[in-house]
Amino acid sequence: MKDKRTKRTRFKLKKVSKRNRLSVFRSNNHLYAQVIDDVAGFTLASASSLEKNINKNESDRKKLAELVGKEIAKRSISKGINDVAFDKGKYKYHGLIKILADAARTEGLNF
Repeated sequence: MKDKRTKRTRFKLKKVSKRNRLSVFRSNNHLYAQVIDDVAGFTLASASSLEKNINKNESDRKKLAELVGKEIAKRSISKGINDVAFDKGKYKYHGLIKILADAARTEGLNF
């Protein structure tokens, strides 16, 4: 069952914006980000810290969050998606989530 913060966040996003959704998931070891089209129900672009092109030798999780944010921005912009709605899910906009969002913004993603 999704917790209250997740439901509240997604409800507000879908009510206010018709943009595609940049959803973030954080596990204990890895970060995942995907751009989702809620109308069609498809994932348009995704990036995670598990991918081979992202440097696994980074001991700092903050650097990994920055790399994932830049990669998701590059992939979504290459597919013509410049405007997204940031879905932080059940997480506070703090720490790794904030670093990922800021990195995506610096690469040119608008939210």
